[in-house]
Amino acid sequence: MPDAVGPALRRGLGRLEVVATPIGNLGDLAPRARDSLAAADVVAAEDTRRTGQLLAALGLRKPMVSLHAHNERGREASLLARLEAGEVVALVSDAGTPLLSDPGFGLVRAAAAAGIPVRCVPGPTAIAAALSICGIATDRFCFEGFLPTRAAERWQRLVGLRDEPRTMVFFEAPHRIAEVLADCAAVLGATREAAVARELTKIFETVYRGPLESLAKSAAADEDMARGEITLVIAGAPTAAPSATGAAREPAAQAQLERTVQAALEHLPASKAAALAAEACEVPRAEAYALAVRLAQLRR
Repeated sequence: MPDAVGPALRRGLGRLEVVATPIGNLGDLAPRARDSLAAADVVAAEDTRRTGQLLAALGLRKPMVSLHAHNERGREASLLARLEAGEVVALVSDAGTPLLSDPGFGLVRAAAAAGIPVRCVPGPTAIAAALSICGIATDRFCFEGFLPTRAAERWQRLVGLRDEPRTMVFFEAPHRIAEVLADCAAVLGATREAAVARELTKIFETVYRGPLESLAKSAAADEDMARGEITLVIAGAPTAAPSATGAAREPAAQAQLERTVQAALEHLPASKAAALAAEACEVPRAEAYALAVRLAQLRR
């Protein structure tokens, strides 16, 4: 069986090791991950200060270079040169597994294209940790990273995910969680099951479970939900039933349309709110616009 690493090493090439680090609890660092960091010639870190603290806790002192979203492309050439010169580079993110909503993709791709061995040193990731305890189906899931920060763009992304049948996993900033949950309830449905996993593996690890509308209300009232690192898990879309229109619509569907329009009006003018609500609730745009105008007038 051919050795994919041996020939490269014989040509004097180094090695890129993608190393997963703890998401909170230092005890989760695998022995192999420590060995990898100890053997590396240089550590490419998303935040050298944070990684420096990790290395110090492990009793290690290593040269580091920063590799983050703003400098990744500019760092690739110098790191590739070090790899080609025979050095071992350990790639780490702030926490968890690199490349999962973290930098490093460009370097991994460039190293692989150059024939440099790329090894994984697996370990913690908030995605798997949240899925394992959220109580929502895990047989099929997708990771969507962070939702857009701007409300209009976030609504458009959520509308596109409305019919996604797989469980969805998101990362979210604590100061936005209440607003994001309210938007998710408005677009995906108030009764859609979800879980907010906060501070995973840390002392104050907490998982809030329930319908999106209930979680949104809790987040607006409970300051603790807006603290620490957050992973949001939302159940996939149920089997769609034929949509009704006009007076034939079920009361629950009509109530959902009104909630969606109301929520959209918090961020958007009536025309845009109606367009997003019409798509989210599968109703004619004219009907949604008429409702948006009426609700906008009542808000004045």
